[in-house]
Amino acid sequence: MSSITNLKNNTLQGLVVAAYGKRYQVELADKTRISCVTRGKKTDLACGDIVNIKLTDKAEGVVESSEKRQSLLYRSNGFKSKILASNVTQVLIVLATQPSFYEALLNRCLAAAEAANIKPLIVLNKCDLPEANDAKNKLKVYEALGYQAVYLSALEDTAPLQPYLEHHQSVLVGQSGMGKSTIINTLLPDENVRTREISSTLDSGKHTTTAAHLYHLNQHSTLIDSPGLQEFGINHLTQEELELSFIEFRLYLGHCRFSDCLHQHEPDCAIKNAIGEGKINAIRLAFYQELSTELSNAPRIN
Repeated sequence: MSSITNLKNNTLQGLVVAAYGKRYQVELADKTRISCVTRGKKTDLACGDIVNIKLTDKAEGVVESSEKRQSLLYRSNGFKSKILASNVTQVLIVLATQPSFYEALLNRCLAAAEAANIKPLIVLNKCDLPEANDAKNKLKVYEALGYQAVYLSALEDTAPLQPYLEHHQSVLVGQSGMGKSTIINTLLPDENVRTREISSTLDSGKHTTTAAHLYHLNQHSTLIDSPGLQEFGINHLTQEELELSFIEFRLYLGHCRFSDCLHQHEPDCAIKNAIGEGKINAIRLAFYQELSTELSNAPRIN
């Protein structure tokens, strides 16, 4: 975790621990929390940012500047981007056996994490339900690639997850209803994070978190809860970054007949040849092709 200190010129340095649209809660070195706004229209701060503020009242302040980020996780479409967390070392992609998770969204989250050079960890929740075996079978493809998966039922016990959180600033991402708030409630019962029941009719969760929050698990580990989502745009990636984010492709990149091969219908494609040899799973190529086509057709954002 970055250090938080008092600076010169009546400026205080703190950690952004909550983001509510255009207002942020900043935690100082003594754990005092200050409600802050930014100067002008700047609203690109996120939980995990280290910022320098000036007090305007006893518990109010304005953000003057922010420190350089070590990492940044965000999602984007052709029109806007949404920052999820800053300075994180690990992304917890939370899935559940019920409601059924979108495997396409898992691939998007993995691509975004890889492109940002942040370690991903797959967390499958609600493993006490009958659908658990089907969900675990889906994840075998990703475990074979070397991704770690943790299986738990957060309502009963989060012990399997806890060792993976040590010495990390982690962020929870996933569809609404996957149990992110339940995980935090179990890890930190005093926080009393609000949860709601799942809408079985829509087979989707209701949004329970409308702002991002950072929680201290212990002296050297923190956890950021981000709002539930139903899509994860990666329009900020280039085609090259997308290729590299599919980690099993890396060995074969540069070996296709055409240097600008998109691994779609081109002849003598090294990626498709690797599938024929059983070295790459066809499911992953299908997800890559879907994302590649999306990037090709989408307007670019700055």
